[in-house]
Amino acid sequence: MQLKLEGRRAVVCGASRGIGRAIAGVLADMGASLTLVARDESALAAVAARLPGGAAQHGIRAVDFLDTAAVSRAFADIAGEGPVHVLVNNTGGPAAGPVFEARPEEFADAFRQHVLAAQLAAQALVPGMRKSKYGRIINIISTSVKEPIPGLGVSNTIRAAMASWAKTLSRELAPAGITVNNVLPGFTSTERLDYLFRQRAEKSGGDIEEIERAALAQVPTGRFARPEEIAWAVGFLASPQAAYINGINVPVDGGRMASL
Repeated sequence: MQLKLEGRRAVVCGASRGIGRAIAGVLADMGASLTLVARDESALAAVAARLPGGAAQHGIRAVDFLDTAAVSRAFADIAGEGPVHVLVNNTGGPAAGPVFEARPEEFADAFRQHVLAAQLAAQALVPGMRKSKYGRIINIISTSVKEPIPGLGVSNTIRAAMASWAKTLSRELAPAGITVNNVLPGFTSTERLDYLFRQRAEKSGGDIEEIERAALAQVPTGRFARPEEIAWAVGFLASPQAAYINGINVPVDGGRMASL
């Protein structure tokens, strides 16, 4: 089975680093032309230059997802450049900390950055998916959708909101042949994971290496994921072969979660 996206256009959010950058690489390898979205324009340009086809085939759009008006303008512009067939919603996670101690502004910012940005992107791009009779919306969320992660209070809350948004949308868009699915990364070797380990070490006064070993002990496969392993799951969900998979959460966690 060959997974191909030739002749398709994809938008990958958070594409300047980590999982988003890996997703961009996989979708480009599958033949898609990309629009890469993140805050850092120079980092996006560097990613685009390294993809198959380079900057001639792939565009970039620098936008801060905390700026709702800017997000709306950016995705309106992207839609105006032609139909988009694959939308990957992916952005940085909220700061770590107990939910009880979180300030209202932290919830509001996270909701704006994740749920509102995804909503605006979908509203701008779904009309083109309908006309093309091909649409894939894939959200990079977290295993906290199934099992809340201690010390990530705001993140747990907002990730659950994203999952419910996606499930609702999947049922609304299914008649048009547009699927909406979530990929739930487990512990993945990224800057985000490094940040979380540092945060835990600072708050507990413990050693980062000890915290890493404790996290690794939770993973039956005995290692952290590589970003590409998350991206491969996204590639399949973006492909024509995944047309009948809709409204689901796909954990990519090495078997860490105990729940089904």
